[in-house]
Amino acid sequence: MKLTIGKTELQRALSRIQAIVDKRTSMPILANVLLEAGSGKLQLAATDLEVGIRDEHAAQVETPGSLTVSAKKFFEIVRELPEEMVTLAATPNSFLDIRCARSHFTLAGTTADEYPTLPDVKTDKTLSLQAVVLSTMIERTMYATSLDETRYNLNGVYVEYLTDSAKVRMVATDGHRLAYIDRSIGKGLDALSKGMIIPRKALTEVKRLVDEDDADEIEFGFEGNSCVVRKGNVTLSMRLIEGEFPNYKQVIPKAATVRLVIEREFFSQAVRRVALLSTERTRAIRCDLTNGRLLISSSNPDLGEAQEEIDVDYAGKEITIGFNAKYLLESLSAIKSKEVEFGLQDELSPVQLRPSDDVDSLSVIMPMRI
Repeated sequence: MKLTIGKTELQRALSRIQAIVDKRTSMPILANVLLEAGSGKLQLAATDLEVGIRDEHAAQVETPGSLTVSAKKFFEIVRELPEEMVTLAATPNSFLDIRCARSHFTLAGTTADEYPTLPDVKTDKTLSLQAVVLSTMIERTMYATSLDETRYNLNGVYVEYLTDSAKVRMVATDGHRLAYIDRSIGKGLDALSKGMIIPRKALTEVKRLVDEDDADEIEFGFEGNSCVVRKGNVTLSMRLIEGEFPNYKQVIPKAATVRLVIEREFFSQAVRRVALLSTERTRAIRCDLTNGRLLISSSNPDLGEAQEEIDVDYAGKEITIGFNAKYLLESLSAIKSKEVEFGLQDELSPVQLRPSDDVDSLSVIMPMRI
């Protein structure tokens, strides 16, 4: 294998795969990137057996071939090279010879035969989404996925088609909170005839992809228990989570009887300040709603107390409710809008948060006993 490729292109491709390569695996080969050169292009691939990526870039290929090298070390080398063309060549003992301007590296590698085969999902069932829409949908839901590996069916985001509104919904929950967002996409809805759970790690990589500057339209493909996501010459493949997502609609509260519209950033800063003196284990804060005022407070026997007042447009009975500050802050951070609608029914009912300008997005947080 011998080829020449631009340093910027090569660095961009290697940066995409850093979060996918498995550095703590019992299979050392999974910490490597697979390089395959041929037909005027260089293809880089990596997988952790659950999520895989293929990335193709134009290159001046002199001799076709393939090998694998450490993804982390190769990226570190390329990142420090000058902005020149980079020449890559495989040696007879499967090392990678790297030359750029007056820099020269020889990196240990292995033959491509040792690398696991990446899934190649070929399907007619596709779903197209605008990158900016998909980015928003992931951002509004992924934070609410469960980190408890024993509840594997909650370790991802559930995607389904809502026949009554002809929209696609993404929803996530960890049992303490829930978040969903609905969006119209226009085509490819038959691909979601059955709902599916996309793993959190896979969606993290999709989010990185859709947030790139040249991202426009993203294509999803489904086949059996696998899914592929394509953006130009980049393809992500992933194994979907097997299992049944809980009937989340049962826990979505009825319309709130109390609604407050609060400036999101101001509210978030107040909660963050008060949470400084909350207990480390529960992160509990208290909200007291009275005429014209929302009082946020926390108390820690070992540290002291904190409180902050916010003026609100409210005239009704006094309501006192407790929350985990971390859950509240993560929900507010995901919403992004200038103002947030804060809704509730009583002290024992979940609180509802949604952007004031988006009725198709909702975050639900269970209250705490205080």
